[in-house]
Amino acid sequence: MNIIELFQKGGPTIWPLLGLSILAIATIFERFWFWSNLLRGERKTARQIIDAARRDWDEATHLARQFSNQPIGRFLFTPLRLANQEPEIFRLALEASADEELTAMRKGSKILEAVIALAPLLGLFGTILGLQNSLGKLNFEDVGQIVGNPSLGIDQALTSTLVGLGISIISLTFYRLFQGLVFNQARIFRRTGNELELIYRQFWLQSKTTEVQAALSAQSDVTDSSSY
Repeated sequence: MNIIELFQKGGPTIWPLLGLSILAIATIFERFWFWSNLLRGERKTARQIIDAARRDWDEATHLARQFSNQPIGRFLFTPLRLANQEPEIFRLALEASADEELTAMRKGSKILEAVIALAPLLGLFGTILGLQNSLGKLNFEDVGQIVGNPSLGIDQALTSTLVGLGISIISLTFYRLFQGLVFNQARIFRRTGNELELIYRQFWLQSKTTEVQAALSAQSDVTDSSSY
């Protein structure tokens, strides 16, 4: 069956199904492009920023700013620029940044969910229309002989069902794939964020210890000078 025959036999519901298929294909291609760019070198970028944070906090912040065109870079840059803040504020910034990036990664999910739900229903609606059309063309003679050709309506019923289910199955397959990628990304964010938070807590503790030592040293100098 070629495309022309498909549209001829599909009935009126084939047109909204065509619209759903175009919408689903466009969303799938856009998400493929997004994920292919995101996953390319993401772990390497995260490792570079984490290693830089162990050496120098300013270097890590500058490096994360350079990679702000990537989700992992934006995710780490948001808390990194909060130097000298309380560790709890740093953790909240990590969580807020992760939620924002993961929400952006779910773009297109609602479209695929709508296609998955509507395509089978439209196929079923086309099936009912086809069967109704087929039964409407039947004539029963007095002797019980059936006169008429119901094949056109049956073709419409089967074609619309087949197309609707096909669109829904393909959309569901890619929907699950993209959801799995989002789930895996959440694990990467959680692991990287925990590692960065631990480094920051050490950095913050060291900075506070240095401040206390400097204050005690200054107070000692004042005390010594007053004793003279």
